[in-house]
Amino acid sequence: MDLYMMNCELLATCSALGYLEGDTYHKEPDCLESVKDLIRYLRHEDETRDVRQQLGAAQILQSDLLPILTQHQQDKPLFDAVIRLMVNLTQPALLCFGSVPTEPSMRHHFLQVLAYLQAYKEAFASEKTFGVLSETLYEMLQLGWEERQEEDNLLIERILLLVRNILHVPADLDQEKRIDDDASIHDQLLWAIHLSGLDDLLLFLASSPAEQQWSLHVLEIISLMFRDQNPEQLGRVGQGRLAQERSTDVAELEMLRQREMAEKKARALQRGNRHSRFGGSYIVQGLKSIGERDLIFHKGLHNLQNYSSDLGKQPRRVPKRRQAAQELSTQRRSALNVRLFLRDFCSEFLENCYNRLMGAVKDHLLREKAQQHDETYYMWALAFFMAFNRAASFQPGLVSETLSVRSFHFIEQNLTNYYEMMLTDRKEARSWACRMHLALKAYQELLATVNEMDVSPDEAVRESSRIIKNNIFYMMEYRELFLTLFRKFDERCQPRSFLRDLVETTHLFLKMLERFCRSRGNLMVQNKRKKRKKKKKVPDQAVASGNVPYREEELEALWPGLAEQLQCCAQDPELSVDSMVPFDAASEMPVEEQRVEAMVRIQDHLLAGQPLQALTLLRSAREVWPEGDVFGFPDISPEEELQLLKQILSAPLPRIRGTEEGGAEEEEDEEEEEEKEEELQVVQVSEKEFSFLDYLKRFACSTIVRAYVLLLQSYRQNSAHTNHCVVKMLHRLAHDLKMEALLFQLSVFFFFNRLLSDPAAGAYKELVTFAKYILAKFFALAAINEKAFVELLFWKNTAVVREMTEGYGSLDGGSSSRRAAAWSPEEEAQLRELYLSHKDVEGQDVVEAILACLHTARTRKQVIHHLVQLGLADSIKDFQRKGTHIVLWTEDQELELQRLFEEFQDSDNVLGHIMKNITAKRSRARVVDKLLALGLIAERRELYKKRKKKLAPSSMLDGKESLKDFWQDPEEGENLPEEESEEEEEKEESLDAEQAHSSSLLSAENLGQGLRQEGFSAPLLWLQNCLIRAAGDREEDGCSQAIPLVPLTEENEEAMENEQFQQLLRRLGIRPPASAQETFWRIPAKLSPTQLRRVAAFLTQSKEEEEEKLQLELELSIPGEQEPNEEDQQENRAEALRALLIARKKKAGLASLEEEENANEKEQLKEVLPKKRQLLDSDEEEGVEGRSKAPDPEAPVIQKKKRYQIEDEDEND
Repeated sequence: MDLYMMNCELLATCSALGYLEGDTYHKEPDCLESVKDLIRYLRHEDETRDVRQQLGAAQILQSDLLPILTQHQQDKPLFDAVIRLMVNLTQPALLCFGSVPTEPSMRHHFLQVLAYLQAYKEAFASEKTFGVLSETLYEMLQLGWEERQEEDNLLIERILLLVRNILHVPADLDQEKRIDDDASIHDQLLWAIHLSGLDDLLLFLASSPAEQQWSLHVLEIISLMFRDQNPEQLGRVGQGRLAQERSTDVAELEMLRQREMAEKKARALQRGNRHSRFGGSYIVQGLKSIGERDLIFHKGLHNLQNYSSDLGKQPRRVPKRRQAAQELSTQRRSALNVRLFLRDFCSEFLENCYNRLMGAVKDHLLREKAQQHDETYYMWALAFFMAFNRAASFQPGLVSETLSVRSFHFIEQNLTNYYEMMLTDRKEARSWACRMHLALKAYQELLATVNEMDVSPDEAVRESSRIIKNNIFYMMEYRELFLTLFRKFDERCQPRSFLRDLVETTHLFLKMLERFCRSRGNLMVQNKRKKRKKKKKVPDQAVASGNVPYREEELEALWPGLAEQLQCCAQDPELSVDSMVPFDAASEMPVEEQRVEAMVRIQDHLLAGQPLQALTLLRSAREVWPEGDVFGFPDISPEEELQLLKQILSAPLPRIRGTEEGGAEEEEDEEEEEEKEEELQVVQVSEKEFSFLDYLKRFACSTIVRAYVLLLQSYRQNSAHTNHCVVKMLHRLAHDLKMEALLFQLSVFFFFNRLLSDPAAGAYKELVTFAKYILAKFFALAAINEKAFVELLFWKNTAVVREMTEGYGSLDGGSSSRRAAAWSPEEEAQLRELYLSHKDVEGQDVVEAILACLHTARTRKQVIHHLVQLGLADSIKDFQRKGTHIVLWTEDQELELQRLFEEFQDSDNVLGHIMKNITAKRSRARVVDKLLALGLIAERRELYKKRKKKLAPSSMLDGKESLKDFWQDPEEGENLPEEESEEEEEKEESLDAEQAHSSSLLSAENLGQGLRQEGFSAPLLWLQNCLIRAAGDREEDGCSQAIPLVPLTEENEEAMENEQFQQLLRRLGIRPPASAQETFWRIPAKLSPTQLRRVAAFLTQSKEEEEEKLQLELELSIPGEQEPNEEDQQENRAEALRALLIARKKKAGLASLEEEENANEKEQLKEVLPKKRQLLDSDEEEGVEGRSKAPDPEAPVIQKKKRYQIEDEDEND
């Protein structure tokens, strides 16, 4: 759409508003409907804001809306509609576009809308317009809360928003071209507000307790009113010029005069007696040109001093992302009458409104009733009005609401938050830097007010100042704040004014801290230190087998003393068994499963030298768990009891949770025990005596010195106070700490040269004196250390400074014992070989792999540095450990975390699923902390894995088995020993999945019995056969992939469509069709052959039902009436019977089979196909034989791991 040609519908709507005849506006009958149509058009405008631009180009607000507002105030519906339309038209361009566009065409539209807003602001600068608004607002405020309707509240809010929008429009400095003390458009707007009485209404809204709902609107309007004002200058308006101000102005004029005289003198020296055509050419000896010859200079000798090799070169373009941040706020001096009005407004606001309004706004912020970033208006008001109070007539009572330690804490919290967001949200880094600047100004003003309270004649004020300073200097966060801001100063995001305020605030803080330390003999401050929990390193084999950390020799030496005491205790007739309970009744673990813990407690008592408790606990456990005689026979002799205790002492018992001296805790998952570093770091809070010099040494680093030198480069634009703050800090480092070598840098010396050659250098006496002091120190050092000139090229830390001044190698002399040994040629060859062999391995830390293989003990840092020295790596950064550096959570990340929690909260491993699916990778500790902060969980234990409890064994072991076999994990025989620590999590997840799969099979067995009763025995046999085939194929091929279950008979198809059968498939781990492209259920690839055979075994029927149904099926089948697919069915039945035999042997409790029985079984299975009747006979015989060989019911049941071994042997056969 051509924005310069108005849309016909818009044109017709605007024409129906009315017309202006002279000073009278005549509205049309459809004026109200036309205004509503314009509101509707604005609601549906496109991303270029075409409707807004066309209305601005047509000047609808100036020619129609403002006359309607001023002349038709009595028409309330029309007045309300016009206010609504004007609020929409005047909303800031940033709200219309979201941000300043970077694309050229969109940026053009943005600037066009901004130009129309500036025209609106100029049109509003009339007393008549604001008179109508203030009169309407006054009438609304006269109504009590019981008389005021919802429409009245909306109208009050819209009027306040309209005033806010108009004041928010930035000034066009290039078009206005106003100087100081001249009335700009913003000044005219403020004067119109004053004449209309709207400022009094704002004061009433700020001071009235009944109107607290408008507090944030009022504060925002006031902040926009004083946007360009300097509070200290405003506080001194009308007091006359002070002697200090006059002397400052005289000094500035003197500097300008000296520079002008020096320029005139230089131009006079450059004029020669002859014209430039006879200047001649000169050879400059010692200065090479492009080639090897001396430089030829074709200009006059007076221009030689301005020669540079860069003359005529194209200046290097700095990328936009690396350009220095621009200053956004400018201060100017308004007209005198406007400044007097603003001064009186500030005085009345401080006396009547400040404390009440700031308290209400703080309450809104803490209760989160405000919008995002509204705290910036609070911090601006705090800084502005406290500075005005300090400059006008200092009265601490007027700002008592914000003069407290809580205000310091609130500002420090927001300052830290802005700083972290600036580092995290790089796209909006400059916006966060502006907010951080506001917080810093508020913090600076709080310190300045407290400093001013020190010189108050009132003793109570001085005591309040002392209390506040005592709290501030005690807390570590306030002392570390400036160090953090200096180290992370970024010139690309933070403007030079931020650095200036940071330097001045640091200067004030150090001055207050130094004076406070001198007034007190010793100052105790808080010290926080992060201590990392160190886990005891246990060898892998000991951890895997569960061995106690005692050697056999130590246990043998310990036993004789224990044996004597145990004999005495055993003969004591008063020994009570009821004094100790061997189990925890409140534990979630069943009593039958607490035998392991009881055995560990007995061993702990023996190791701790407590034989009486160990013997008592053993006898108590024998009464609780008499099965299997694990804790001894009921009528055990004292000698056998001693022998049993000796076995317990030396037994390798599993210690999952370690010793239980600190009390029994609930079982946690290993993953929760192995948290990230953030979880392992414990903040230790202590007190120490404060040393000002030690604190000052924290500033002695190249990053902070570089920031100070950067600000010093613009010494001409800096105020005298800013230059003094810079020089004072550098003087503290150079003189007080004796570290003048920190400033031995070429860029600093280049600045000194520019300063000393400045014609107006006499006005900067402090800078000149300091420069001469540093230069003298350098040349004195250069006479001793010839390498000092080379050191000028680099910024230095304290260690290098010490080496420069005390001699190179002085640091190594004091710590020669800790110096690393030199690398021999053999070690370098080994390092090179290890690096080349491990560098291409994905998912592996190269340095950790090298450290594990090196013969000589080296640190990680030494290996990395030597790899760089050998040229095998480019930088140390190539070997940084990968981790998550994201500190804060964005709103989208919080919503994603909440969605993932709701999705997986019913699963067994909630945290594991969230860590796998979350987009922004963070540590487990960060995720758990955020879940707690969002209120999604009440405590950490809710995220622990929900382990399926193992079935208690039906009977205990006999006394012949050793303690090691008894306490060993049933599935430990199948697990491989531990390899690398990186694989522990995968092993544990697979173990958890296997346990969950086993528990689901228990319910699947009951479900299968129900299906058999409904007539699905044949589909279950078909499913069992498919699972056995899949297991055999995967063992032969060595690889696995998803196998579809294709039903070829109608009976199997009906079963696959049955809901109960599908439920059984899901319990067995069989995957349904994943998408519309899949039709059949599939056996997933993750199921191993062992798991598939276990699933098939659980589908086995009971013994009696097997014999009846299989016998009936085989007797009804006649060989002559077989169908073409009879052979496949026979083969299926044969394999099903093979699984039946295996399951039957398991249920009978057979631990192993003899080779002769295996051979008979093979022969029987080979004769299945040709001799079906014979198969049935052999099956019955085998069943009888199996029944005849069934063990005694009281005999122990074979363990699970041996049952698995039988399965593997059967399949291998």
